[in-house]
Amino acid sequence: MQASQAPSMAGDGQTMTATESTQSIPRGLTRLSWLLQVVTAAILAQTLFFKFTAAEESVYIFTTLGLEPWGRIGSGIVELFACVLLLVPRTVPVGALLSLGVISGAIVSHLTKLGIVVKDDGGLLLALALVVFVSSLGVLWIRRCEVAAIVRTVARTRG
Repeated sequence: MQASQAPSMAGDGQTMTATESTQSIPRGLTRLSWLLQVVTAAILAQTLFFKFTAAEESVYIFTTLGLEPWGRIGSGIVELFACVLLLVPRTVPVGALLSLGVISGAIVSHLTKLGIVVKDDGGLLLALALVVFVSSLGVLWIRRCEVAAIVRTVARTRG
């Protein structure tokens, strides 16, 4: 069995592969999902350099939030995981959920403490965060059957 055909649980308790679970998605939507995944991963990956090298703007942001350095490093690690998960076919829904969560925190920070414009960026950071948010939502909507299967599997293991 190939890696992309690893088993996952269907809603009726039957086993289905990741390939089978995405076969019900029309080809055009699958391509759109991949485009959104790559855009999201690229934006998140681009910010990693600034977070991990303690760039002035990143340090300013997390100092303003009272989370420097651990918030900067921690969010960078979470974003790195989200990037990888978004690009591995079996883990795309988890990556989209993770990226949606981390970027929601960034958007709330912009709207409550940082403001729309940070250090004369013209609102670019907030705009990129909104692109990640919308792209992640798009991926989750396109792959909603996979998300539902994950939720059912988690619910079964907890109940």
